[in-house]
Amino acid sequence: MKRLHVFVSGKVQGVSYRYYTTLEAAKYQISGWVRNLSDGRVEMLAEGSEEELQQLLNWTYKGSPAAEVSDVNYEWLECRNEFTNFTVTG
Repeated sequence: MKRLHVFVSGKVQGVSYRYYTTLEAAKYQISGWVRNLSDGRVEMLAEGSEEELQQLLNWTYKGSPAAEVSDVNYEWLECRNEFTNFTVTG
């Protein structure tokens, strides 16, 4: 189990990016959260198997149908088993 902390830049707010992220997380049984930031980025903190998290990370570069992702920054961390589901916050 790993933890993945991601920041996504571009046209990622107001395009259902967070909603589609929750759908993708559900596909891979990933827990954590996703939220909008005041600077226009989307932040995600997710926990799951490294393979499943890699699938979700690959998806973040494309995002929701209306998104225009310009940059993805991420960091792999140690899992803390902190979450029981995947939610939209903020």
